[in-house]
Amino acid sequence: MSRSAPEGIDPTTPTSARIYDFLLGGKDNFRADREAAMQLLEIAPDTRTLAWFSRQFLTGAAELAAHAGVRQFLDIGVGIPTSPSVYDTVSAVAPDVRVASVDFDPVVHRHTDAFAASLPAVTAMLGDFRHPDDLIERLRTEAGIDFGQPIGLLLVGVLHFVMDDERPAEVIARFREVMAPGSYLVFTHACTDTREEFVDRTAYATDGTTAQCAYRSRSDVEQLVNGFEVLDPGVVPIQEWIGHNLPPTTLVMLGGVCRVSPQ
Repeated sequence: MSRSAPEGIDPTTPTSARIYDFLLGGKDNFRADREAAMQLLEIAPDTRTLAWFSRQFLTGAAELAAHAGVRQFLDIGVGIPTSPSVYDTVSAVAPDVRVASVDFDPVVHRHTDAFAASLPAVTAMLGDFRHPDDLIERLRTEAGIDFGQPIGLLLVGVLHFVMDDERPAEVIARFREVMAPGSYLVFTHACTDTREEFVDRTAYATDGTTAQCAYRSRSDVEQLVNGFEVLDPGVVPIQEWIGHNLPPTTLVMLGGVCRVSPQ
């Protein structure tokens, strides 16, 4: 069932961004978020570790794109600011980067806007990835993104919150249409290889909220990024991207880094 973007702040309903903030040790969350997170930790104590793995994957992949010459980054589903931020990471490679930090959660937007206030190269935007035409136009006009040049589209912790009837493959394809050769797509996605008890318990706890998750198989996730060049090691658990001999986690989170090849 499709969900509309939140127009206000409801402290009684958990959100994915605030749950993630709690798992990372942040303080910008409400009781409902903490209770939902504790349910995750009760089933899978390693969920907090996975949150840090996800953060390392995000910053590492953004750094890779920056070293490849990307100077514009669209951080979608940015979440509550955490150090190091994407901007911290990529500006250390190239000071002339531009970052658009987009989220549809008004709490996240307020925090991101405050973070960006002293950083002219960062634009905080309240926007919805599920409406690509509107967002692409706003990225041009409000954030100064030039789609004629390579961009880094960062979708870490986003796609599994897009339900099937919200057409994630079509949304990604629309962005691909405007991404210049040399652009990068970085993403994570919750996988159906996750332990069944975890899937069932989280589905009950988050049904109808913005934290509701659509688990997909590796094959289904690969189909979402059809048309991109997928870099090695491919669409694999994020542990395989960020280090050697890292332990598996109860929640299997796939990750991938893709590139738009020259025509």
